Amino acid sequence: MAKSQIWFGLALVALLVVSAVADDVVVLTEDSFEKEVGKDKGALVEFYAPWCGHCKKLAPEYEKLAASFKKAKSVLIAKVDCDEHKTVCTKYDVSGYPTIKWFPKGSLEPQKYEGPRNAEALAEFVNKEGGTNVKLAAVPQNVVVLTPDNFDEIVLDQNKDVLVEFYAPWCGHCKSLAPVYEKVATVFKQEEGVVIANLDADAHKSLGEKYGVSGFPTLKFFPKDNKAGQDYDGGRDLDDFVSFINEKVGTSRDSKGQLTSKAGVVESLDALVKELVAASEDEKKAVLSRIEEEASNLKGSTARYGKLYSSLAKKYIEKGSGYATKEAERLGRVLSKSMSPVKADELTLKRNILNTFVASS
Repeated sequence: MAKSQIWFGLALVALLVVSAVADDVVVLTEDSFEKEVGKDKGALVEFYAPWCGHCKKLAPEYEKLAASFKKAKSVLIAKVDCDEHKTVCTKYDVSGYPTIKWFPKGSLEPQKYEGPRNAEALAEFVNKEGGTNVKLAAVPQNVVVLTPDNFDEIVLDQNKDVLVEFYAPWCGHCKSLAPVYEKVATVFKQEEGVVIANLDADAHKSLGEKYGVSGFPTLKFFPKDNKAGQDYDGGRDLDDFVSFINEKVGTSRDSKGQLTSKAGVVESLDALVKELVAASEDEKKAVLSRIEEEASNLKGSTARYGKLYSSLAKKYIEKGSGYATKEAERLGRVLSKSMSPVKADELTLKRNILNTFVASS
């Protein structure tokens, strides 16, 4: 029963902890469309297809628009995937992508947007139709911008694993990649040893040439132990980048920027935790000494995890076998509340390690 309560807590956390990379564009489906649109808000809806180049180009502008209007109570900025929800798109006479339509408050009779496809023009249109006076917000940027002045200092830092996009401002594929790449940077912004960066290789041709860049975008990974760089040949979806960084660097982030259940877990220490849980009262102190010794041998980010194992093992001995379950449940409740990403990471690591004690009981 205790274990089921723990897993319930984990599921609750996944649902309730605020996502670091959540889109402000509301995603509509066949089931939700008429529940959201035509009600007490005016709605701007983009009908798109995932494979559409013009839609990908529009994406960062549309997200900037949504970020600016997210606090406007009378306006909804939304989108529908027409590949997935064909019925909705057929109903509203969508024949090309992207198609943008405005639905006035209380109406399912839209008017087609025919203006420029940039955030400024869209904001002007929504303000006019929705009776709002919203100004475009400056979108925070987590991608580190490289120049000849800071390139070596950042990319060649042997304490950092660095992914670099070499791009050109006029490159269509670069523009399509931009919103995804920004999300990658947001996912790993709490990881001190990971840098997601880009360089305008059109403006700084010599740097591009130095690293063999002949097309755009070119992505290269500069791990701590190979500052000559290696080509990134993986997929260009968010999940592809996140999996790559996790595998190469040893991080444990999901595509929302949250730590996974594997974060902080060290196999050698897990084996000792099992011994500790199974040990008699007389044997526990000897096992604790082995945990502390193993923890002291850990290097880099895992050294931090070792200290947590040692601390929690001491409390487990002092407070009894029920401590791990009760504390893990308490942390689950705390994590279900809104908090800073730094605090969430700290508590998630502690909860993950406590769960190794619970699983060993």
